[in-house]
Amino acid sequence: MIKERFTRVGFILAASGSAVGLGNIWKFPYIAGDNGGGVFVLVYLFTIAFIGISVFIAESYIGYKTSQNSVSAFETLAPENKNIWKFGGFTFVTALAILSFYVIVIGWLFQYVVLSFIHLPASVAEAESIFMTLLTQDISSQIFYFIIAFAIIAYTVSKGVKSGIERINKILMPTLILILLGLLAYSLSFQSFFDAFSFMFYPNFEKFHTESILVAVGHAFFTLSIGMAVIITYSASMSQKTDIVKSSVIVALLDTVIALIAGLVIFTILFNAGYESSQGAGLVFITLPALFYEFGFVGNILAISFFISLAFAGITSAVSILEPGVRYIEETKNINRKQSTYVISSIIAIVGIFALLSNTSSYAELLTIGSKNIFDWFDYLSSAILLPLGGIITAIFVGFIVDQNQLKTLLLNYMSNSVYKVWLFSIRYLVPFGVGIVMIEKIGLI
Repeated sequence: MIKERFTRVGFILAASGSAVGLGNIWKFPYIAGDNGGGVFVLVYLFTIAFIGISVFIAESYIGYKTSQNSVSAFETLAPENKNIWKFGGFTFVTALAILSFYVIVIGWLFQYVVLSFIHLPASVAEAESIFMTLLTQDISSQIFYFIIAFAIIAYTVSKGVKSGIERINKILMPTLILILLGLLAYSLSFQSFFDAFSFMFYPNFEKFHTESILVAVGHAFFTLSIGMAVIITYSASMSQKTDIVKSSVIVALLDTVIALIAGLVIFTILFNAGYESSQGAGLVFITLPALFYEFGFVGNILAISFFISLAFAGITSAVSILEPGVRYIEETKNINRKQSTYVISSIIAIVGIFALLSNTSSYAELLTIGSKNIFDWFDYLSSAILLPLGGIITAIFVGFIVDQNQLKTLLLNYMSNSVYKVWLFSIRYLVPFGVGIVMIEKIGLI
């Protein structure tokens, strides 16, 4: 059972820190602008409400109701076939798989914070050369920053819910928001801000297609850290006075607003230099550093602020990703938190180093299976199969398997009966169907 609990504010900040991750900040702005701008944002908000928040509430219920680790929580709530349903809680394995390559990216961000102090690339070509050298040649630097990042994450989790996770989120999340608001205020001084605003919010029906709906459903689901036992685990430690519905909505709003602010900042800088939209690692590690250089000394400040904000987003997410596995070991194997943390962290760090090496020229061939290296396989399997599968299992479990009278009694404390009926329909039918379609599409079957 849970020994420590979040405060109400602490839970919201921790869950928001988990939701606001690297992919959300650099991916959402691009997909919004490239899939119809304002019309896509509206569809995205709709899917957040009826898919993202629905699963978030379902996972919150599982943790809140049981105050146990994810495996024990499923087993406790299942009225029958407990030995089968408990495997629904092992979705924390997905989180650990994600952590193995996620910390590698955080390590890159640490290195780019240092780079921003010393030397920004003077051109996109130089920026590309620096990043590709780091990725494929500079093994020692990558491992060094990877270990630093993992040590910070493991130490935080080892300190527990109150002294570790809640404390770091109370520092990093407000700081992240302040940095982004500062960058947004600076962006307002550029004419290109209005171009960025139009790119992201002006309804462009020519760019909006059926596939855009799948993109919106997929991102709404993945952005809230659902499907990998994180919210179940965090909710198990929430205060019993916490309104789980209101908290779910606040986390979703914070996550979306931060993504929108980041998008406005990124595309203002991008369009000011006359560049077209781009996405992913290329945008963050190649295009933007070269653009920051053009601002002179101010560019160094912008770059440092930007990469620190991304690093903070990465750390808060990584802490939440590690926690479910640690909680499971701590509660079921009778091992104290510090030992549980460092045992799991050591194993995942070793796996992560293999993923890191799979990107390098020296080991790429050895660590490539089929068409993908280890890094790409972990990324693909987690996003295309494991995360959506975890969400579907949770939706079916809460929508059909748990005691429906207990479920209704608890949730009616936080929502009206009519809203409950809509939520239940969503969790029973919209989520399995919508997420299932996205899963099939990602696998490439349609």
